[in-house]
Amino acid sequence: MKNICVITGGGSGIGFAAAKVMGDDCSVLISGRSIDKLKRSKEELTALGIDAEIFSCDVSNRESVKELAGQASKMGKVVTVIHSAGISPHMGTLENILDINAIGTIYINEEFAKIMDKGGCIIDVSSMSAYLLSSILPDKDVRKDYPLCLTHIDKFKQTMMDLSYSLGDNLAVQIAYSLSKDFIIWYAAYCACAFGKNGIRVLSVSPGTFDTEMGRLEGDQATAFAVRGALGRVGQPEEIANLLKFAASDAVSYLTGTDILCDGGAVASMKNMQKHLSQ
Repeated sequence: MKNICVITGGGSGIGFAAAKVMGDDCSVLISGRSIDKLKRSKEELTALGIDAEIFSCDVSNRESVKELAGQASKMGKVVTVIHSAGISPHMGTLENILDINAIGTIYINEEFAKIMDKGGCIIDVSSMSAYLLSSILPDKDVRKDYPLCLTHIDKFKQTMMDLSYSLGDNLAVQIAYSLSKDFIIWYAAYCACAFGKNGIRVLSVSPGTFDTEMGRLEGDQATAFAVRGALGRVGQPEEIANLLKFAASDAVSYLTGTDILCDGGAVASMKNMQKHLSQ
């Protein structure tokens, strides 16, 4: 059987960069909402000699995710899932962000864990924005409400919406984004414990600002934050793609239940600056 790597959001950005490096070792199945974008990406992957297939999937719809998992199973043995599908504050409404980023991660992890064998790895893509949440909501223990997702998804979503509006309408979308990405880190760690008995590793990776379509959409503010980081620049997609490949490999088969922040030192620089200002 062929080894299969499934990459959600694989039609562009970090997901597409990951497909180009993961295709060295296995067949890839890239999914996304835009079939035209997926077709163009497949053409480029094929030209690189990569065995690639495409599948349209809405990760916020469990039935759509089930169909994606079924298609992947037909292709071969699913050894890696890189869940990079997500939207930023400039790409959708508050509810869209929670549905795609947070609830979509639940559906992907749950459905693919059902079809993966021992040695499989799921990597959920979060964001450095998760590390900024405590600065935005310093007085709230947001993670105490995350376990609601395990039993009452609708109640979980409503709680996240209420938290998002807690500082008013102007910041609601940004808070929802940071919440959704912080949830991904929490949920990946939870899944690592839940799926570990079956030999499946689960972890998250949190990118900073990268030179992708989504990164550019976030504008000058995101770029300025990256430039103030330790390395003083935005990242290139292949830099995080190589990290994703390494994290999924057998070379680090003991790695699970944790998050890897890859932001060029932007968060570290911000915290260092805040520390000095407070002294």
